[in-house]
Amino acid sequence: MLTDITIGQYFPGASILHRLDPRTKIILLFVFILGIFIFDTPAAYALLTIFTIVMIYLSEVPLRMMVKSIKPLWWILLFTFIINLCSVSGETFAKVWIFSLTWEGLRQAVFICLRLVLLILLSSLLTFTTSPLALTDALESLMGPLKRFGLPAHELAMMMTIALRFVPTLIEETDKIMKAQKSRGSDFSSGSLLQRIRNLIPILVPLFISAFRRADELAMAMEARCYRGGVGRTQMKALHVTMIDYIAYAAAGVFTCALGGLKVLGI
Repeated sequence: MLTDITIGQYFPGASILHRLDPRTKIILLFVFILGIFIFDTPAAYALLTIFTIVMIYLSEVPLRMMVKSIKPLWWILLFTFIINLCSVSGETFAKVWIFSLTWEGLRQAVFICLRLVLLILLSSLLTFTTSPLALTDALESLMGPLKRFGLPAHELAMMMTIALRFVPTLIEETDKIMKAQKSRGSDFSSGSLLQRIRNLIPILVPLFISAFRRADELAMAMEARCYRGGVGRTQMKALHVTMIDYIAYAAAGVFTCALGGLKVLGI
């Protein structure tokens, strides 16, 4: 289960999405996230689904990695589907115990689950096709105008990227600790809820110790390299907007207008 979590992983490649400026990818991600929430007609969701499939194809990221990004959240998707299916009033098509299943509830459940899947896939594409260093530089650049208001853009971008980068590392560390504890006879899948919580202590204690040790080692490494924050720092590889980015902005504008037209028409 832990190995299925792909948050923060980067898949090296030379696809069109890999070559896009990271600032372009972040901006367009927010645009499409807003589009998912604003344009909520069936035709718009169909178009967004096709768009997401095309983006996955253009990214050249293996399909199994994209599926793994959804797999850890299938319980949430199932719970969301059931809650909407049983709680929305309308024309009933079936009755299960005290719950009335309605066509309106089924429609809303499908749309909300599809919305969550699209959000997960599009967000995963950002981390799969953007290296942590490029993501840091992009976030710092986008938050640059806020520096005049006292916002430490570089430090915030660095913290967010380090946190995102350490997610796979901590997941791998947790998996190793669990396997080590199982080899010593620990059981994490049986017993009462209280017993299972107690069985997690042999995992949490070494995990916290390992996390603090890694944080201390990272701080010492940054000090050894004379890191003093973002003041006066330059970039070895400066970000540049290329023709591909302008084409991506234009395509995103046309796509957004198409979604808006479907919304106006009510399709």
